[in-house]
Amino acid sequence: MEQAREWLRAASSVAVLTGAGISAESGIPTFRGAGGLWRQFRPEELATPEAFARDPRLVWEWYDWRRALIAAAAPNAGHLALARLEPRKQEFHLITQNVDGLHDRAGSRRIHKLHGDIWTVRCVGCGREQRDERVPLPELPPRCNCGALLRPGVVWFGETLPPEVWEAADEAAQSAEVFLVVGTSAVVYPAARLIPTAKAVGAKVIEVNLEETPFSAQVDFSLRGRAGELLPQLLSVQAG
Repeated sequence: MEQAREWLRAASSVAVLTGAGISAESGIPTFRGAGGLWRQFRPEELATPEAFARDPRLVWEWYDWRRALIAAAAPNAGHLALARLEPRKQEFHLITQNVDGLHDRAGSRRIHKLHGDIWTVRCVGCGREQRDERVPLPELPPRCNCGALLRPGVVWFGETLPPEVWEAADEAAQSAEVFLVVGTSAVVYPAARLIPTAKAVGAKVIEVNLEETPFSAQVDFSLRGRAGELLPQLLSVQAG
């Protein structure tokens, strides 16, 4: 781990990619794990534009349930270690696949949310977006002032990532001296593509994950374990 610590200490430009694993340590069920199931439905059957068109109330019941779980959770030591790292680097970018907002609550600021934010709602009629952190929501499905339905401000299956967010994430991967990959299975694209992108431009790629991933053999350093335990150790030089 000492070599990875040294890379991080010496780097002026660091980019981080986080996935569901870091939030699972805060008690939030992962999208693909057994804890991610809800009623008799799979998330893949609810997180789609088609599901929302078919039964918006059912989709919102699921999201209202998820929002309640997230509201009761707190950022863990992994989230906090990344927030402490940010002000100590000349260039820092936190790219996340998570929609829970725990990085925000931990104090991170330069965040690129690839899959959106569960605390944002967007009108399917006029397109207006706004934050709504009420738990539970008073009306399901919620409606915009214009009368049209509101939908969660997240990226569903079959939808493309926000172009400006993806562009910023791709640029961050290409400019990083160290690229830290935390708690992601590295099987969801295009997010997983950022790992070989960073590697191709010469970044030192460090992986922190409970299990081996498709990129474990290709990264420069791979640590097995919980982000909440390993990140404070890995970033101890920066944490002071």
